[in-house]
Amino acid sequence: MLAKPPVRKLAKDLGVDLEDVIASGEGGIITRSDVEAYATGASTNGAAAAAAERPADGALEERIPVKGVRKMTAQAMVQSAFTAPHVTEWVTVDVTKTMELVENLKRDREFRDVKVTALLVLAKALCVAIARNPGINAAWDEAAQEIVVKRYVNLGIAAATPRGLIVPNVKDAHTMTMRQLADAIGTLTATAREGRTQPADMSGGSITITNVGVFGVDSGTPIINPGESAIVCFGAIRKQPWVVTNGAGEDELAIRHVTQLAVSFDHRLIDGELGSRFLADVAAILEDPGRGLVWG
Repeated sequence: MLAKPPVRKLAKDLGVDLEDVIASGEGGIITRSDVEAYATGASTNGAAAAAAERPADGALEERIPVKGVRKMTAQAMVQSAFTAPHVTEWVTVDVTKTMELVENLKRDREFRDVKVTALLVLAKALCVAIARNPGINAAWDEAAQEIVVKRYVNLGIAAATPRGLIVPNVKDAHTMTMRQLADAIGTLTATAREGRTQPADMSGGSITITNVGVFGVDSGTPIINPGESAIVCFGAIRKQPWVVTNGAGEDELAIRHVTQLAVSFDHRLIDGELGSRFLADVAAILEDPGRGLVWG
């Protein structure tokens, strides 16, 4: 248990036992951020435990203090919703070829030690679509009255954790191969669920994916993260009847993997044409991942 005196004092003030804190500093040193992250997570878990116990006392209501990550998330979302004029568009996509690619990658030696899902393909598709539509990867600078187009993609992945919803981001995702992106997303989500995400991992994002499909939800109207201008919602992938054109040029019904994508964007700097082109490009790549090779 290694920690500098100021960190030990902070732990004492917050009532945190350093033996319980996971160290992230070099050489196994517990940092100030480690203590603060543990304290926030403990308070959230404590509130949840208390909530689980209260019904036994017959109370009809319960009150859980809003603090830590949940409080910061709430403030950020309110600021975004009432500052940026949101527009949301949807598209329904046949992602059968994406699911075939996922199964092929799972059998590939290059991807043997990482988790491969359709989210990985979507993340890569976003990077390609942003290169074709760079205006989507931007921010509105109110003070300077300027649009800031970002030449990098720091890809946020919304993650549900015991501390609440957080959005860490993969830095420079646009420079990564599929394997590198798989490693980065795996590390990012695992760290988030363990409550070890550092503040630097949640700052500087340029665009975000929220994956509501993991909860069996088809779609939604996500709120843009402050400092960004777009967020993509990834719905559940379901087997559904779908009209396809056979080799003879005739339409017929087939069972296909189908999902819904939605994108919310800031209408101050992204108009309907740009937002639609971006969403259409993402959908086209998921429908046929081979397009990513041509466009990328």
